[in-house]
Amino acid sequence: MNELINASPISLDDEIIKDETFTYQGYQIVRGEFFAHIHEPSITFNNSKVSLNTACVNKLPTVDYVQILVNPEEMKLAIRPCVEDAKDSFLWCGINKKNGRKRPRQLTCRVFFAKIAQLASWNPDHRYKIMGKLIESNGEYLFVFDLTATEVYQRISQDREKPRMSRNSVFPAEWQDQFGLPVEEHRKSLQVNIFSGYAVFGIKDSATLNTARLDT
Repeated sequence: MNELINASPISLDDEIIKDETFTYQGYQIVRGEFFAHIHEPSITFNNSKVSLNTACVNKLPTVDYVQILVNPEEMKLAIRPCVEDAKDSFLWCGINKKNGRKRPRQLTCRVFFAKIAQLASWNPDHRYKIMGKLIESNGEYLFVFDLTATEVYQRISQDREKPRMSRNSVFPAEWQDQFGLPVEEHRKSLQVNIFSGYAVFGIKDSATLNTARLDT
């Protein structure tokens, strides 16, 4: 999928400085996590549950069933649309009774949550939110999430009060001295081959887990 668009100025009368020496070398693309992103696709892991946000459902309004794919080596998670009868598929949305619109479902997945937490070295007591992008790969549309690029909402316990979830997110320590990824690295970060290195995870309402390896 080409990220570049033809961004011609609205008015050709504007004074434009022509500079053929400009390059993207040394530039970093500022991380989307540093901005408000309620309308951007995201996935959340919290209290042995996983959920995608409304933005995901709205971007694929005709999709009812999906599969979760994980690449442990590249630390990426993908959500792939599929048919109801596909192995390890699950219903990712429900219907809002008030307005009749689709809404995301929160799914209990104790085993899957534990495996992801172990893979990514997460604290299972915290809430983890990951921004994603809708991409096209091999003729399929799918959401891709980087398991290393998380917003962490810590559970805070004060005195003898019941632990509560912090409203302020914490970012990975290595983000402190950078705005984002270099341009070329950013371009490659969402390039995936969903038929190489991914395992399909099936989430059941009873919190059981089935796994199947894709052919490579």
